[in-house]
Amino acid sequence: MAAPKKGRRAPAGHGHPGRTLVLILVVMIGLVGGMFWYGHLTPRLGIDLAGGTSFTLAAQNQPGKPNAINETNMNTAAGIMERRVNGLGVSETEVQTQGNDHIIVNIPKGTDAKQARQQVGTTAQLGFRPVLTIAPGTKTPVPNPSKGQQGKNDQGKGDKAGGKQGSQQKVTSPSKPSASPTTQGRPVTDALKKAPSAKPTPSGSAKPSPKPSPTPPGPGAGIAKQLAALDCSTKQGRALAGQQAANAKPSDQVVACNQEGTQKYVLGPVAVEGMDVKDAKAAFDSQGGQGWIVQMDFTSDGGKKFADITGKLAAKAPPQNQFAIVLDGAVVSDPRVDQQLNGGSATISGGGFTQQSSEDLANMLSYGALPLSFHIDDETTVTAALGGEQLHAGLLAGAIGLGLVVLYLIAYYRGLSLVALASLTVSAILTYTIMTLLGPAIGFALNLPAVCGAIVAIGITADSFIVYFERIRDEIREGRTLRPAVERGWPRARRTILVSDFVSFLAAAVLFIVTVGKVKGFAFTLGLTTLLDVVVVFLFTKPLMTLLARRKFFANGHPWSGLDPKRLGAKPPLRRRRTAPTQTKEA
Repeated sequence: MAAPKKGRRAPAGHGHPGRTLVLILVVMIGLVGGMFWYGHLTPRLGIDLAGGTSFTLAAQNQPGKPNAINETNMNTAAGIMERRVNGLGVSETEVQTQGNDHIIVNIPKGTDAKQARQQVGTTAQLGFRPVLTIAPGTKTPVPNPSKGQQGKNDQGKGDKAGGKQGSQQKVTSPSKPSASPTTQGRPVTDALKKAPSAKPTPSGSAKPSPKPSPTPPGPGAGIAKQLAALDCSTKQGRALAGQQAANAKPSDQVVACNQEGTQKYVLGPVAVEGMDVKDAKAAFDSQGGQGWIVQMDFTSDGGKKFADITGKLAAKAPPQNQFAIVLDGAVVSDPRVDQQLNGGSATISGGGFTQQSSEDLANMLSYGALPLSFHIDDETTVTAALGGEQLHAGLLAGAIGLGLVVLYLIAYYRGLSLVALASLTVSAILTYTIMTLLGPAIGFALNLPAVCGAIVAIGITADSFIVYFERIRDEIREGRTLRPAVERGWPRARRTILVSDFVSFLAAAVLFIVTVGKVKGFAFTLGLTTLLDVVVVFLFTKPLMTLLARRKFFANGHPWSGLDPKRLGAKPPLRRRRTAPTQTKEA
């Protein structure tokens, strides 16, 4: 008895093309809905298209460093400013040196110019100073430094006046948590009420030395008078205090204000310099329930200094168990210390951080250490008239090129041109919506080079369709019908498309890494559209061709389908030769 015939398997690649098309349709609807949800319906434009603000920063030497203004430090400053205001490098804020002691910063319209100005203007030296006294930001009577209770009262007033991060933050070790209970993870108010004992407890945390090295003395009468006279509630008072603190020697005691002007401080000598911070980043602590935190890593020398100062501060009562992070003479954070922190890393938490505030503090810690200070020498407004004319000319050239491509596709591929045009439309929708959403997400700004990158991508996308169409036509020339031709031509076309797009993406990635300024916009757009080309070909063009191969217009090779076997010079249909079964002769 003959064995039953097994059912033939569907050719690889058939799958469920309808589901794939529905998937990419849902993605497009989601991206368009995201545009309306966030209220951004057009891409953010660069300074050459939308105008903006341009200002010039003049470098100044720090006291005791008369030769700090040199090419190396200027390039370092420009690089730090560019990383601060540019994020991923696509927000199109341009930072470049000019001459020996100036830096030009161009901020496009739509960027928070005030925030960017503050970021590039706060690139002086960063330092960690121990807190000696905290008081409300307004003028106060001269405090008596001999009374420790006065510091506690000032601390309480400062907490009420501050209301923000300030003394609510604490610094802990992320690598080796203490074996003894800590206030980490408790509500902020509870953490502030309980001060660590002056006597070290036998716990898993490192204990300060029984005979600590000499620590900075408390504030003297002269510095106490300066503190009482300082008014941080006014902009002039904060600016004066910041200038005096920035120009002070690292070994001096200083008075300083926090950025909001709600608290003022007497700070001891610099214990850890900003140069000792190797890296800092913001992170969300989902396991510990502390929300946004800032993680710091120190150099080897910086880790030793940090362990030494935290060991001394942990044995003190508030507010002298805190250290202030000072940038440009202003206190940007003042976390408290509960234990000595070893290991060269630490975490600042418990200050009601938001994502923005934690990222800002991490930026200052990472990029705030410079041997130079800057002041704004000139500020001007840039118009977009010239860029608008160039954009108009570029879009006109792109429209003409696209029109020629469409005419060629219709003349040569006929019905298949509809598939190519539909794929180009899907690619355009994805590109436009993603560029629009990247504006508020990462600060992406569309400039003239980026527009050029999008126009070049039209050719890359059309080339992928042509490769696939030609593979299908080759199979038809070999005598196969359309449905097998669509499936057999896909693996060969897929390899060619992936190799071609990989080379384009690699070129865009290298260009993005090694270039600066507006060229990054071109490289970013080229890389983005290259990735989208792969998505469109795999999730739209191929499934659409699979569905169209089942339609009579294409399957029967209509003359206007672009797949007419006669017009393509196809061979006779391939047929399997049947061989007569051989019978074994009996002997």
